[in-house]
Amino acid sequence: MLSPKSAETVRATLPAVGEAIGTITDLFYRRLFEAHPELLRHLFNRGNQAAGTQRQALAGALAAFATALVEQPGVRPDAMLGRIAHKHASLAVTPAQYPIVHRHLSAAIAEVLGDAVTEEVAAAWDEVYWLMANALIEIERRLYAEQGALAGGTWRPWTVVARVQETPDVVTFRIRPADDRPAPAFRAGQYVSVQVELADGARQIRQYSLTNAPGSTVRSFTVKRAQEGRGPAGEVSGHLHDRVRVGDVLSVSAPYGDVVLDTASSDTPLLLVSAGIGCTPMVAMLEDLVDRGHQGPVTVVHADRSATAHALRPDQERLVTKLADGTAHFWYERAEADRPEARTGRVDLSTIAVPEDAHVYLCGPLPFMRTVRAQLLDRGVRPAAVHYEVFGPDLWLAAQD
Repeated sequence: MLSPKSAETVRATLPAVGEAIGTITDLFYRRLFEAHPELLRHLFNRGNQAAGTQRQALAGALAAFATALVEQPGVRPDAMLGRIAHKHASLAVTPAQYPIVHRHLSAAIAEVLGDAVTEEVAAAWDEVYWLMANALIEIERRLYAEQGALAGGTWRPWTVVARVQETPDVVTFRIRPADDRPAPAFRAGQYVSVQVELADGARQIRQYSLTNAPGSTVRSFTVKRAQEGRGPAGEVSGHLHDRVRVGDVLSVSAPYGDVVLDTASSDTPLLLVSAGIGCTPMVAMLEDLVDRGHQGPVTVVHADRSATAHALRPDQERLVTKLADGTAHFWYERAEADRPEARTGRVDLSTIAVPEDAHVYLCGPLPFMRTVRAQLLDRGVRPAAVHYEVFGPDLWLAAQD
């Protein structure tokens, strides 16, 4: 919790910082990468940096954390912190990196706001930063400990044992530990980071959902080629599609992620809604539900460009039929003659029975998830029961309400 003096200062300066936060984070990253170019090459996602989405996510997180501290001083925003910590752990972030971030972020705030940053203002925002940083360090320490790893020691070698071409632009890789150690446990819905060395020597990292049920030694993750492999946004997916074959060894993190199935009851109604490659965590959840003999109703909703582009569709259909009470509904932008039962156009949940006590899991593009969430809340589903997964920087802080 902020000290009373700092809380008063942060409350007074929050509008000015909030208005300039985009400029601050832009300058912060430029300063950071000038001083530590290795971080851009080997840790940060170059595609997100080029698109500006990482800057937006950092700005949103800082503003949301500071707002929470002054508006709800007795409540720490652990949901937001937990999500960030899971991503950090999957990237092997260490405590030693937080002072580096602090140095360049403080300098960026001072440069952008100029004389408005008095000693008192600087001290108050330092307190905000270290409250957030120390909370993340502690959560990340626990996450590393759960995986039996030291901070930053998440990487292990995994051998590719199978490669399945799901669609023209989607491939599933099946991997097994190359070091003969047991595969780490995970929960359905979690992801791993995959680190590859590109042609220019950069070791870039991307996250991919695990698509098999917990318990198997062989793990699967599915990769969609991003933007046909053009530029930083698609450099890792393009590398995996074009260069990685059976027998190759990948550097893969332990599993992380906070959007996981609630296993409290086998009767809980569930709604799994996805679009595009967002089907990947849903397939793992379906596998897990089948293995656990889930008895409650499970409704699968998926939207895609077409049936041909719908990756893992056979897996979804097969698993739904194995459930005690499972149904699937697919929407496609383009109708296809061999899929007469599929709907055409945008997902419309008004045609589907959704119990008010359903637990909902969403994964797909942000506009899609926002639209679906709004439909669900209009139907009476509790906001707390709607869980979402974002591929890339989390730009949807509104989903926490």
